Amino acid sequence: MAFAGLKKQINKANQYMTEKMGGAEGTKLDLDFMDMERKTDVTVELVEELQTKTKEFLQPNPTARAKMAAVKGISKLSGQAKSNTYPQPEGVLGDCMLLYGRKLGDDSMFGNALVEMGESLKQMADVKYSLDDNIKQNFLEPLHHLQTKDLKEVIHHRKKLQGRRLDFDCKKRRQAKDDEIKTAEEKFAESLHLAQMGMFNLLENDVEQISQLATFAEGLLDYHSQCTEILKVLTETLQEKREEAANRPKVEFVPKTLSDLNIEGVSSSVSDGYNGTNSNHFNFLNNHHTGNSYSQNIMNQPINGGQQFRRPAPKTVPIKQLPPDPFDPWSFPQGIFFYFYLFY
Repeated sequence: MAFAGLKKQINKANQYMTEKMGGAEGTKLDLDFMDMERKTDVTVELVEELQTKTKEFLQPNPTARAKMAAVKGISKLSGQAKSNTYPQPEGVLGDCMLLYGRKLGDDSMFGNALVEMGESLKQMADVKYSLDDNIKQNFLEPLHHLQTKDLKEVIHHRKKLQGRRLDFDCKKRRQAKDDEIKTAEEKFAESLHLAQMGMFNLLENDVEQISQLATFAEGLLDYHSQCTEILKVLTETLQEKREEAANRPKVEFVPKTLSDLNIEGVSSSVSDGYNGTNSNHFNFLNNHHTGNSYSQNIMNQPINGGQQFRRPAPKTVPIKQLPPDPFDPWSFPQGIFFYFYLFY
C-alpha cells in the first residue's frame, strides 16, 4: 500500500513537470469552474485581510497591540491566564483629566470642568469596550470560523482535485491499464464534485455574510449614538460651568510682603510693597535709574551739619598733536586737495 502511494506521488510529480516544462496538455476544466476558483481565492484573501483591518480599527495603537500579544504569549507559555485589556484613548485622556482636575481642588472651576469631561470620556471608553465585544462576537468570530472551517475545507478539496487530475492525466498519457485509468477517473470526478459544491456553498452564503456586516454597522451606530448623548450632556454641563465662572464676582488680590510673612531682612526696620525698605528710598532708586531730576536734588541736599555734597569737576587730559602721515592724504590740513596737487 505504501509503494502504491509512493508511485502515485511520482506520477503526479512527473505529470506536473511534463506540463510545466514539456508542454504537455492537461485536462482543462470549464470557465465556470475557473471563475469559481478566482472568486474563492478572493474570498480567502478578503477574510484574512478583513480580520486584520477590523482589529486595527478597534485597536489602532500598534504598540499596545504588540504588548497585548506578547503578554498573551507569555501567559500561555507560563500556563497562567493573564487578562490584559486594550487602553482606549478616551479612557487614557479621561484618566489624565480626572487626575489633574482633582489635584486643582473643588474650589477650582476649571478643575471641576476637567473632572466632568474626564468622567464623560471614561463613559465613552466603556461604550467602546462594549463595541469591541460586540464586533468580536458577531463579526470577527464568524469570519474566523469561516476561515478555519469552510475555507479550509474548500482549499483541501481543490488541492485534492489537482492531485487526482494529475494522476488521471499521467495514467492516461502513459496508457496504463483500463481499470487503473477508470479508478483514477472516478476519484477525479469525485474530487471535482466536492470542490464545486464547496465553492458554490461558500460563494452563495451572501445572506449570512451580509447579516454579519449589518450587525457590524448596527454596533457602530449604537456606539456613536451613545457617545453623542454623552457629549450632549457634557456640552450642556460645560456651558453652565462657563456661565457660572463668568458670573462669579472677581476677588481682589493683594500680594503679601516680607513683613506680612514675618520675614526679617537687612532693611526690616522700614517697609515698602516688596521687601520692607523705605518707600522714599525705593522712589529714589527708581528715579536714579530713570534719569529723573529728583535724584539730582537728593544728591545736592545738605547733609552732616549743612555741608552740601558737590561732585568734583572731571580732569581733562591734553591731546597731543601728531605730525601728518605722508602716506595718509587725509592727515594734512589741506586734505584731499593736497593729495590731488601732489600726484596729479
